[in-house]
Amino acid sequence: MTTMGAGMDGQVGRRRSALLAATALAAALALTGCGAGDSGARDNADVAAPAAKGGEVGRDAAAGAPEGAGAGAPDLRVDQRAIIYTGTMRVQVDDVESAAREAAAVATRAGGFVGGDQRHSAEADAVAELELRVPAARFTGVVEEIAKLGRQQNREINTQDVTEETVDLDARIASQRARVDSARRLLARATSITDLVSLENELGRREADLASLEAKKRRLADLTALSTITVSLAGPAAKATEEKAETGFLVGLRGGWKAFVVSMTVLFTVLGALLPWLVAFGVPLVVLLVVLRRRRKSAVPVAPVSAPPPVPAARSAP
Repeated sequence: MTTMGAGMDGQVGRRRSALLAATALAAALALTGCGAGDSGARDNADVAAPAAKGGEVGRDAAAGAPEGAGAGAPDLRVDQRAIIYTGTMRVQVDDVESAAREAAAVATRAGGFVGGDQRHSAEADAVAELELRVPAARFTGVVEEIAKLGRQQNREINTQDVTEETVDLDARIASQRARVDSARRLLARATSITDLVSLENELGRREADLASLEAKKRRLADLTALSTITVSLAGPAAKATEEKAETGFLVGLRGGWKAFVVSMTVLFTVLGALLPWLVAFGVPLVVLLVVLRRRRKSAVPVAPVSAPPPVPAARSAP
């Protein structure tokens, strides 16, 4: 009996130990699961928070992007716009011929050419007028090089933005080409002489309009690709450029007096030029006229003075 009781007590003890172990394991698993859930929740929250912050940052960046990117928009960059550059400058040099050759060489080195060349005189007051066509990208550099040829007296740089006109021309050319193609298709399907003549006239008008638009586009392309610089190279004794016109009473008075002096100078010059001719031919002519007049007077006969006719006597009355 004692042995059986001891065996039963041992089985009960093992069952209790196994139950306690199972309970402990379940509790441990429960705690582990809770911890994992909390950790996963925290991880999810941490992941969601940066995403939310990132969204806010993205919205802020998107809101601020136009301000930062506005200056770099393609339509505002110079290299994306059609701009015509023109310049006029006057430089006083010691040797006009040498400076003109150097200015032409500067334009040639820049990839351009001389579009016009006029020279006045060959002395110290000589003036050379050059029209240089240079690539737009080298415009500023060429102007600076020419200014170093002597003493720059004036400079005027002008720009004209023709981007909108260029875009408008492109759209009009595309539309006109479509109209020309449409007219050609209709002409190919014409079945009567009347339709044929009418469509040929319409096609001719459309092609003429297209050619005009393309010519304008080529002209704009030439002006934007090659800039124009008008250079005046003046010698040491050349007169400076005229000042801007003044107005007022005194200015008019000075102008009138100058005109009067010039007129009198011209008059006296003409009289001086005519005086030798007057002396050479006028004096003999006057003498000849006086002699002829005297001869005429001497040739006219003088009529004798006749006595007055007698007056009849008065008759007396009977």
